[in-house]
Amino acid sequence: MPLSRRKILAAMAGAPLLSSGARTAFAASANPQLPNILWLVSEDNNPFIGAYGDKAAHTPNLDALAAQGILYRNVYSSAPVCSPSRFGILTGAYPESCSPAQHMRATAKLPSSFRTYPEYMRSAGYYCTNNSKTDYNCDVDPDRIWDVSGDNGHWRNRPEGAPFLAVFNYMTTHESSLFRPVPGSEAMGPIRIPGYLPPTPAIENDYAKYYKLMSIMDGQIGDRLAELEADGLADNTIVFYYSDNGGVLPRSKRYCYDEGLRVAMIVRVPPKWQHLSPAKPGSVIDTPVTLLDLPPTLLALANMGQPAHMQGNPIMGSGKLVPNDYVFGMRNRMDERYDFVRTVADGRYRYIRNYMPHRIWGMRGDFEWILKSYQSWEEEHIAGRLNADQDRFFQTKPYEELYDLAEDPDQLSNLVSDAVQSARLAQLRTALDRHMLKIRDNGFIPEGSDAEGYDISQQDSHYPLKQIMVMAQAAARGDVRKLALLQSGLKNRNGVVRYWAATGLLILKQKAKVAEAALARAAAEDPWLSVRVVCAEALCHLRQDDKGQRILGEIIVQDIPFPPRLQALNALDALGEASRPALDAIMQVQDDKNEYIVRAARPLLAKLEGTYRPDISYGRGTTAKR
Repeated sequence: MPLSRRKILAAMAGAPLLSSGARTAFAASANPQLPNILWLVSEDNNPFIGAYGDKAAHTPNLDALAAQGILYRNVYSSAPVCSPSRFGILTGAYPESCSPAQHMRATAKLPSSFRTYPEYMRSAGYYCTNNSKTDYNCDVDPDRIWDVSGDNGHWRNRPEGAPFLAVFNYMTTHESSLFRPVPGSEAMGPIRIPGYLPPTPAIENDYAKYYKLMSIMDGQIGDRLAELEADGLADNTIVFYYSDNGGVLPRSKRYCYDEGLRVAMIVRVPPKWQHLSPAKPGSVIDTPVTLLDLPPTLLALANMGQPAHMQGNPIMGSGKLVPNDYVFGMRNRMDERYDFVRTVADGRYRYIRNYMPHRIWGMRGDFEWILKSYQSWEEEHIAGRLNADQDRFFQTKPYEELYDLAEDPDQLSNLVSDAVQSARLAQLRTALDRHMLKIRDNGFIPEGSDAEGYDISQQDSHYPLKQIMVMAQAAARGDVRKLALLQSGLKNRNGVVRYWAATGLLILKQKAKVAEAALARAAAEDPWLSVRVVCAEALCHLRQDDKGQRILGEIIVQDIPFPPRLQALNALDALGEASRPALDAIMQVQDDKNEYIVRAARPLLAKLEGTYRPDISYGRGTTAKR
């Protein structure tokens, strides 16, 4: 019988992890035999794999694994970037339910009620190793939750008789690998460049390098599988291969299109454990899957119940399997750039909601702009050589997007206004709203405010989410008929409500002229700096003087935590030439101790000075692994 959720949580709450011997005895008493589990995780890649139908790919080992196992065709990460995605995989909870985990490079406080999947598996008797990436976006200590986390992590060091869960991470396809030459990429065959990119030599070269890196990674996967076979363990080990988030080529990693969220997943189940598999070897499953399904899948394979905080569904194992109707994704702060996007997909259609439509898609991120392909894309934009599909990346966004992924894999034709799709649009809108309410989506909370966190955001008294979502929708739609609602929201006692009311007035720009006096008061007096930032930016569109710019400049030079300062720099960047009255303040922070402040300030300063170039890296430490 599966261990009950209550017994698991009661056994683990406040208790130290079991010793190796005790864990083995515990596993034997719970279930006399458990499968070994091997996770092979590649970084930053879409399914550029032959078994997925990609004719340009050379991936014989992964193709063979798919022939022996199950290929999941429609698998998605919860975030289009590594650290929030890995938070979700570690905990089984959406990162946006535990702010600030939804932001790229943050340190969320792991709720006391949460346990991570290696902790559960260790308590079931598994020897758990991670080799070697962590990047969990929270305050968890890897050395506490794993038996071994580091380069020495391997199943070969397990206690005699203990089942193992071994994770191996492959950096080969990581974004940073494209910053350097890739020998052999010149020999790659014809590769299709998607319609949203200009087929420049730099872009074609990065695509060729990417495919070569995929081929190299495939060989590393083959070596590890051969090692498992040589150790005589293949017949007793369930093998998972998956990628941790979408790809790294332009408009993929960090963006809520399929290129940013769609990942590969192949699972091989040996004959001994076929009763735990949902399909025969060689099968293809089209039902949408999220990487948040991985932790409850592990527990199901170990014959354990699912804890309440895990928000995915098992895709195999003991017990009834509940398929997903939808999978969800998100984007908030990506390094030095603030945005807010939510999306839902059903495997055929993708719906995207942009809560910050006044920001362009292509806000420069200094790290991603190390790619020659990003540099080339922006150079073509500056030169005026892009067509409408290619230039859209450098324009502001619509509130909503809807794409037919089968007919329009590049996601260029927005179907929101198509009457034929009205019923489907309504269905996906509703699914996304229900999901955001269910998980208590923290994305509406400005980073750095005292409303952040899993526990406090569960309380309507602190985080009235329904009210906030109404205000945020009114704001993001840019509907002047909601002006009275936005003006009243600026006086609300709740800071998150005020933030979104101010955002709505900013989006309306000159149409919000009637609220100028209220915006001026809030920009000078609101107790939340994040609200003052938005109100100050709104003033810059309403007044002839430079009051708004001065307020933004005063905020960026303060000796305070970085989020409101970075928010102010993002506002100045969006203002472009109109940010010139804050030039002295921008100059003061170009060598700031916070790297994100530097990365936001220096390119803005270069633009104001007329020296900006897409091919210059403006940050410090830009070659660091991420």
